[in-house]
Amino acid sequence: MPDPPHPNGPIEDVRRELERFADDWAAAIVSNDADAIGAYMAEDWVMVSETGISTRDDFLAAVRSGTLTHSAMDRVGPLQIRRIGEVAVLTARVTNTAHVGDQQFDADEWTTDLVIGVGCHWVCLHSQITPAAREPDIG
Repeated sequence: MPDPPHPNGPIEDVRRELERFADDWAAAIVSNDADAIGAYMAEDWVMVSETGISTRDDFLAAVRSGTLTHSAMDRVGPLQIRRIGEVAVLTARVTNTAHVGDQQFDADEWTTDLVIGVGCHWVCLHSQITPAAREPDIG
């Protein structure tokens, strides 16, 4: 993972780096390489979803064991970025295909990631996953 410019650098440079961070982390997830995925997470990273809280250790252990894999992770639409000093909030709609054991799950979700500049790189502290509302079938 390349080191981005300092989190307090020029806003457009930081914005590009945060977009690259999000894209590279998604690629790492699809690679199913726990070490590559873990490089984007703070040691105390947690993910909150409709099923509860997952820790970094639990998530990476599931990837290492092959219990959890991903075959797709795609952003749908723009990445919204809010930056406050060395902290940034990244929000996007994401579709993905995950496999837990032999069962496939296709998801359409809103994700919000809280990332922080540590030295000269970014790591994610917290991820919030919310299922995207489906359009009502009115026909």
